[in-house]
Amino acid sequence: MSPPDEVPEDLLAAFEEHLVIEKGRSVHTARAYLGDVRALAGHLALSGVGTLADVRLADLRSWLGAQGSGGAARSTVSRRAAAARTFFRWATRTGHVASDPSLRLVAPGRDKHLPAVLRQDQAGTLMSLAAVASDDADPVHVRNRAMLELLYASGMRVGELTGLDVDDVDLDARTARVLGKGNKQRVVPFGEPAADALVSWRDTARPLLATPDSGPALFLGRRGRRVDQRQVRSALHALLSHLPDTPDMAPHGLRHSAATHLLEGGADLRTVQELLGHSSLATTQIYTHVSVERLRTAYQQAHPRA
Repeated sequence: MSPPDEVPEDLLAAFEEHLVIEKGRSVHTARAYLGDVRALAGHLALSGVGTLADVRLADLRSWLGAQGSGGAARSTVSRRAAAARTFFRWATRTGHVASDPSLRLVAPGRDKHLPAVLRQDQAGTLMSLAAVASDDADPVHVRNRAMLELLYASGMRVGELTGLDVDDVDLDARTARVLGKGNKQRVVPFGEPAADALVSWRDTARPLLATPDSGPALFLGRRGRRVDQRQVRSALHALLSHLPDTPDMAPHGLRHSAATHLLEGGADLRTVQELLGHSSLATTQIYTHVSVERLRTAYQQAHPRA
């Protein structure tokens, strides 16, 4: 077997196929895992480990420790540990190594920071600003309003938004069919403001940008191609820059805001879990912490004996 710093490309290609096809991981996750495996292989070679078959648990712990000492974030170290476990589990199952050295590999917990969210009034002001910006009839501004309204109304991920096709949205039922992580489909509802913005985009503005190469994509860029996540981020940043005392955030912040506002409005945790497409309720529970933290802040600011 090749030294760890020379992991055969065909082996990595087979591992990538396992990640994408069998595990349902996104292309981005697969690319990150392959990079992690290559980085691990380089560390093992510098440590004098001869082949993948020679790797021991202590070697993997040494690698993770070096990441932490080098200043890597806990979330990064956690992902690299997951990559190592996934790789060696697969390599053992497929006979590339005799035993799995990662069975007892534990990464440090992720930093438990709360996500930035908008207040409900700030979210309303943002959507009003997007509506005003769309009054100039620029199709891109009409599109931006529809994208942001739908993101906030549904709590979908930005990648789910950009992947939508025209037929995925049912304006009569006010629902959208999205393809989430692990290629799992779910149907999410949205309200009347988002429906109005989508009608304006679909019927008036989209035809101005569509080309024969646009295909079924719901949201398009100026050149008629499917919009990408960078364009959604740019649209949100541009609008937020005009709102004083409002936190700047990525589109994922609208997902956080939607979940928080649903819980503040009385939605139960299971409903929010289903809406967001979380596989674990524990992932959704972070939004209860956000709500409590906001309540605590308001209490401390307002109560005379806080």
